[in-house]
Amino acid sequence: MQNHKLSLIICTYMRPEPLTKLLESVMTQSKVPDEILIIDGSVDDSTGSRFRESGNNIIHYHNVPPEHRGLTKQRNYGIERVSEDIDVVAFLDDDTILNSDYFEKLIATYAQFPKTVGVGGYITNEVSWEKVTQDHPENVDYFYYDGYRRKESSRYRLRRKLGLAQKTPPAVYPAFGHGRSISFLPPSGKIYKVEQLMGGVSSFPLSILKVHKFSEYFEGYGLYEDADFTLRLSNIGDLYVNTAAQLEHHHDAAGRPNQYKYGKMVVRNGWYVWRVKYPNPSFKNKVKWYQITILLTVIRFLNIFTTNQRKEAFTESLGRVVGCLSLISNSPKLKRT
Repeated sequence: MQNHKLSLIICTYMRPEPLTKLLESVMTQSKVPDEILIIDGSVDDSTGSRFRESGNNIIHYHNVPPEHRGLTKQRNYGIERVSEDIDVVAFLDDDTILNSDYFEKLIATYAQFPKTVGVGGYITNEVSWEKVTQDHPENVDYFYYDGYRRKESSRYRLRRKLGLAQKTPPAVYPAFGHGRSISFLPPSGKIYKVEQLMGGVSSFPLSILKVHKFSEYFEGYGLYEDADFTLRLSNIGDLYVNTAAQLEHHHDAAGRPNQYKYGKMVVRNGWYVWRVKYPNPSFKNKVKWYQITILLTVIRFLNIFTTNQRKEAFTESLGRVVGCLSLISNSPKLKRT
């Protein structure tokens, strides 16, 4: 698979500067993609004027029409424009920066697992991990996995005390939802089998993308769209995260929704993803999902008094409350294809 052809799709919105830094790291890779598709949903020409005529023959710039704006729509738009001779399509958020061997490690995973339906990379700059020995005494303030530990957040410590913690490995979705994400996998250099990938650091065989599309239920910013897509793929094949395929994610505030909309999306999109994966959860798992959702809302509300970002905490917690109440009379319509 190392010699097979790779396409890179970057969906972007009003971020010309971060996108420039990303492309600088892409062009110095030990394996440079065979084509790069910039799928731009910007409402001005700041990105287009920079990349429309870049002079680089592997970069193809596309400014999408208004009806195709939004993360999942832009991804599907880009997939339709991938060259037919491509084997693997990678997706990257426009505010990431790659280690020099990112694509080399990513593609090598396909050689090791040729029947995989998707491979994800690993973000190194968001969580601080430390290696521990087997005889190291465990501390309740830490999360331990595969010889490493990281600080455990207050919400997870509280969930453990209340019996609401998952027993599945990170990135393997529990029946009551609210699982631990890929960020709970350590930087071991190993390849882990998972059920979900982060969309902004993911890749898939083109043959899979020709059949399975990103759901356009997730409008605009697309929170949890990656969980929805890869959980659906996990029903037909195996997914992996290669923690040796490393990059940094430098979160850029441009293009993100306000905190009220974000809070509402956390609840409604979270419910949607859970019910697509488990359309008929048991009563016990339903109760657990709502217990955790309410618990997280309360914790976010208390941030009004425990952080300096009081307005953000209040508006997000309000959005979460409205999101919870909206599920009673207007729950999302499920699409599982």
